[in-house]
Amino acid sequence: MRLSIFSLGFVCLCAVVIGIAAAPIQDQDDVRGAFLTTRPKEKTQTSGATTKPRRRSPKKSVTPSKPPEKNPTTGHSGSSTSSGSSRPVNAQRLGLGLTLFMRDSNGLAVRVDPDHVFSKGDRVRVLLETNTDGYLYIFNTTNDGAPVMIYPDADLDEAGNYLQAHVPFEIPSSDAPEERLRWLVFDEYAGTERLFFVFSREPLNGVPIEDELIAFCREAQGRCPVKPNTEVWAAVQKQMQEPLKTDKNARYGRAQTQTEQQASTRGLGLAKNDPEPSMVLMASSPRPTLVATLDLIHK
Repeated sequence: MRLSIFSLGFVCLCAVVIGIAAAPIQDQDDVRGAFLTTRPKEKTQTSGATTKPRRRSPKKSVTPSKPPEKNPTTGHSGSSTSSGSSRPVNAQRLGLGLTLFMRDSNGLAVRVDPDHVFSKGDRVRVLLETNTDGYLYIFNTTNDGAPVMIYPDADLDEAGNYLQAHVPFEIPSSDAPEERLRWLVFDEYAGTERLFFVFSREPLNGVPIEDELIAFCREAQGRCPVKPNTEVWAAVQKQMQEPLKTDKNARYGRAQTQTEQQASTRGLGLAKNDPEPSMVLMASSPRPTLVATLDLIHK
C-alpha cells in the first residue's frame, strides 16, 4: 500500500485524520493571524515562473568573503543571537497551511473535513502553503512500516523541493496530464497510510535532492524511492514531539477557487484576501524544522 506520486490512482484510503504526534497547543487567537500576516497585500509571481513553479533551490552567487564584524553587544563575530542558541533572536516561527480537497460528483475539488468518512472510489488532494521559504519533504509509512520518501521525487520538479513563502503546492497536482494522477483514490484494501510533512529552513542532511536524487535513482536499480537512514528518521521522530500551535477552520464544502488552482500550478503567491488554509500548524518556537502528519485510514 505504499504511496507513490505516480501511482496515486491505486492507493487504498478510507478516512482521513490530520494529526500531530505530540499534543498540539491550541491558540486560535494567534496562529492563523501570525501565519497570514506574512502574505503580501497583492498577488506575487515567482521569478521566471511561466506555466510551472520552479522547485529547485536558487543558485547562490559566490562572492569574495570578508571577516564578519563583531557584534557590539556580545563582542563576538556574527549576528545577535539568543543566549545559548545559534538562531537569530527575531527568527520567524515556521508555519504550514493544510487544506484537504475532495472531488465531488461534478468533478470539482471541494474542501472537506479531515474527519469525513470516505468510501471506495472517493478522491482527495492536499494543498500545502508555507509562511517562509524552505524545503519540503514528504515521507510515507504503511501500517507503521518502514518510511519511504515520496517527495521530492526524481521524476517531479527536477527532483527539487524548495518552496517559496505562500506559493501553494498540491499533492498530487491538479495540473497532471492524466485525471487518475490528479487525485489520491480510495480503493477496497484496508490499511493506514501516514504522511509526514517535514518543512525545514535548510536541506536535511543525508537526504538526496535535485541532481543528487536524480543520480541516486538512476543508479538505484529498483531501490528508489529513497528510504531515509536511521539517523534521519530518528531526527524526524524527535522533531514530532515538539508541540505545534494549531487553528482549524470548520468551513467546508466550498470549491477550490481558480486563484488557488492557478497559484499552485503557475507559481503565484497568495495574497491576504485569497482563501485561507483549512488548518494552520505553527511551531511554538523559532526552531529550524516543523513536522506534521496526515493520517489516511481505511477501515
